[in-house]
Amino acid sequence: MFGEFQVNLLANLLLDKQYYTLFKNVTLPTENGTTQIDHIIVSRFGVFVIETKNMKGWIYGSSNQKTWTQKIYKHTTTFQNPLHQNYKHTQTLRSALEIDNDKIFPVVVFIGDSEFKTAMPDNVVYAGRYIQFIKEKSQLILSNLEVMAICKKIESGRLSPTLKTHVQHVKHVNEIVEARSQKADNSCPKCGIASI
Repeated sequence: MFGEFQVNLLANLLLDKQYYTLFKNVTLPTENGTTQIDHIIVSRFGVFVIETKNMKGWIYGSSNQKTWTQKIYKHTTTFQNPLHQNYKHTQTLRSALEIDNDKIFPVVVFIGDSEFKTAMPDNVVYAGRYIQFIKEKSQLILSNLEVMAICKKIESGRLSPTLKTHVQHVKHVNEIVEARSQKADNSCPKCGIASI
């Protein structure tokens, strides 16, 4: 939550509200539950879909890896590739808004005391760089009417931003994690096929 607050603060301070509209904690319905997007910024320069990671330590990963690695001293953990996570968000949003892929820009913002130890794609940035990434998109690709229509669709299509919506989304995510865990527990350690 602190990381998301920092992203909100930077957007509110450094992006002109006349040209950029910020949506926070947008939960959208999907075919099999919900997906929650940390931030969406809508402008004539495109729609920016932001995934926030508040982490510390050394971060290792590449765009095509399924999981990335966080290392804090001798402690090593893996976490889902945030680009893959954000891909689902962008595709859900693209479908809901009925706009082309080239008008949506996924961005992963790392907050906290972390350091990338592998080369990262241009759209994986530290907090201080994410506003710059957005402002570098300077070509007008949406009209004022399109921006207004997109903002209206996000506002009307999102689930109500209440505690109840958040709790239901967390429950949905926990069910997915539990199902994956059970599948992994029942699979052969050599070939990965689930045993009967």
